[in-house]
Amino acid sequence: MPADEARSSAPAALYDVDDGVAVITLNRPHALNAVNAALSTAVGHGLERAAADPGVGAVVVTGAGRAFCAGADLKELALRRPITADGHPEWGLGGIVRHWIDKPLVAAVHGYAMGGGTEIALACDLVVAAESATFGLPEVTRGLFAAAGGVVRLQRQVPLKRALELVLLGDGIDAATAREWGLVNRVVPAAHLQREAIGLARRIAANAPLALRHAKRMVYQAAAAGSDRDPDWTGRDPWEANDEAMRVVFASADAAEGARAFAEKREPRWSDR
Repeated sequence: MPADEARSSAPAALYDVDDGVAVITLNRPHALNAVNAALSTAVGHGLERAAADPGVGAVVVTGAGRAFCAGADLKELALRRPITADGHPEWGLGGIVRHWIDKPLVAAVHGYAMGGGTEIALACDLVVAAESATFGLPEVTRGLFAAAGGVVRLQRQVPLKRALELVLLGDGIDAATAREWGLVNRVVPAAHLQREAIGLARRIAANAPLALRHAKRMVYQAAAAGSDRDPDWTGRDPWEANDEAMRVVFASADAAEGARAFAEKREPRWSDR
């Protein structure tokens, strides 16, 4: 089969589940996993599939080949073709940057994560990077700006001056610098990347699913409020939202099971209730 034909028939993203962790792999290695509509569609549906599967506790997002994601497919943009998911433009770039799911997302980043690649990493809850990874938002060097979450999320995850340096210069930074700035949780040798990211996701997935959902949502809701004394985007006091979540989680069957398992010196058996 000719290479072009093989590429067009291959899924733009792969979906696998193993031991409570869904792995979504961007699968356009010939294009450094640049985002087109097929990739956005496949990733978006993968996230929906993971969100609906009670056997999945966490999700790892990674890339095939020598790059995580080189950003938007500029060839598609030049032809004025959409690069968002078919039928779901609200999911945003890559089917992920505006696509909320309650389950934790771990990005496993290697090689280039430029432009939209960095924005996909920003959309994940934790980031594990290979030593070879490069992050950056070069959009201003193309007459654009990082509109898929870069200018919205970056200053919430790194200091403001660091965010402005990335956004206004368009330069890339290596994995060690990204970790120093707070953009990355862990940096590991490339050979250990998948093992580290999946291991981290499995540790997360071993926790109580009801508690994980509320804990993740409350962290983001409190962050959006600005401080623990400011209302969030809904006008609610973050403590009010916290107390509401606490009432649900602390009265759950899983909370009782966690205490029993600790007392009985055994692993908990979660029911998601």
